[in-house]
Amino acid sequence: QVRLVETGGGLVQAGGSLQLSCAASGSVLRLGAMGWYRQAPGKKRELVALSTSLSTTNYGDAVKGRVTISVDNVEKTGWMQMNGLEPEDTAVYYCYAILTPLHSEIPTDYWGQGTQVTVSS
Repeated sequence: QVRLVETGGGLVQAGGSLQLSCAASGSVLRLGAMGWYRQAPGKKRELVALSTSLSTTNYGDAVKGRVTISVDNVEKTGWMQMNGLEPEDTAVYYCYAILTPLHSEIPTDYWGQGTQVTVSS
């Protein structure tokens, strides 16, 4: 089956850095957009960073200037680094991608399982 597998996350000290990865598995023809969203308790899911099919990157206002994202279209894998984390960055981080499965040949939205990131003050 086609899915997104996330790695990284965990406990981060205030002022520290975070590295996350996201890999598409299964029979995937192409990778379109790939990036991350996050959701804290009691809050709506918000954009962190997204590399689009137009080869541009969109950033959420709360993290802009602190995030770097890279995507390998051959390996169908993405990496995100965030610097200067603070307690307000505590959330579940979800990988998102547009993948084209071999069977359907139709670009489709996919979400990763999510990874908890907790920033300690």
